[in-house]
Amino acid sequence: MNVFDKTGKMALGSRMRVLTAKMTDDAAKIYEMYNVEGFVPKWFPVYFLLSEEGEKTITEIAEEIGHSQPSVTKIVKEMTKEGFIDDSIQSADKRRNVVALSEKGMALSDKIKIQCQDIDNAVELMLNEASHNLWEAIKEWEHLLEKKSLFKRVQDQKKTRESKEVEIVEYEEKYQQAFKDLNQEWISTYFEMEEADYKVLDHPKEYILDKGGKILVALYQNEPIGVCALIKMNDPKYDFEMAKMAVSPRVQGKSIGWLLGQAIVKKAKEMGGSTLYLESNTILGPAINLYYKLGFEKVAGNPSPYKRANIHMVLDLKD
Repeated sequence: MNVFDKTGKMALGSRMRVLTAKMTDDAAKIYEMYNVEGFVPKWFPVYFLLSEEGEKTITEIAEEIGHSQPSVTKIVKEMTKEGFIDDSIQSADKRRNVVALSEKGMALSDKIKIQCQDIDNAVELMLNEASHNLWEAIKEWEHLLEKKSLFKRVQDQKKTRESKEVEIVEYEEKYQQAFKDLNQEWISTYFEMEEADYKVLDHPKEYILDKGGKILVALYQNEPIGVCALIKMNDPKYDFEMAKMAVSPRVQGKSIGWLLGQAIVKKAKEMGGSTLYLESNTILGPAINLYYKLGFEKVAGNPSPYKRANIHMVLDLKD
């Protein structure tokens, strides 16, 4: 059995490399058949661009053929060594170094044009024989990968899978130390602990639960790795405050902040709240982005007991 039948789509890159290797081997034979001596198939995009459009800078070539600048620089050096490119040309304004085909390179033009026509016809016949149009499929895949790389797509799948292993539970006394430690870790990393922090983190039952609030805990593999509090506010404008959200840096990338935020919003609605308030600091970019994603909007806000608070946000729970 072909190994790719066993590996499935995981070996997509390897399978494409095998296909590329087969076509590259044939390409070398084709150049030899048309008496195009000393020409390496991977040079063709650079050669074609220079033959069609004339002199170019390395940067221009890289942008137009979709290669990196180091890759183009290496190809140009190789082609220069074989005499196909002249790299000693100055542009008209004398401020840019450009490269162009040499006389030897230009002399290949007619042979390569005939070769290209035969290749186009051969590939067209293959496309007609095939059930799927590989050429159009490649264009589509290039577009899809430009929108989002395969790495990012796999990263998203990993995050989705791992987030399903996260359980959101209500606070119990056994989570008190985790509630304090997780918050103290991030606060101490970016700011300094304040008196109001110690009051709430040392006595969550007295300052949050007994006053009509809730604390939610995110468990991953039965370990508390994230927390968030819902505090009942004594304010005519705001019903609840979302506060003391913290996620262990060891498990970031599993959408735990997003899951906790959604759970707190849902809990606030279940408890009859119409507005949810929060305070934060703009230095916490990912957190601010999360709040906007949850639907919070920036407001003028109330005087804060925390020196670090420089942004206030509110979410209308009736929407």
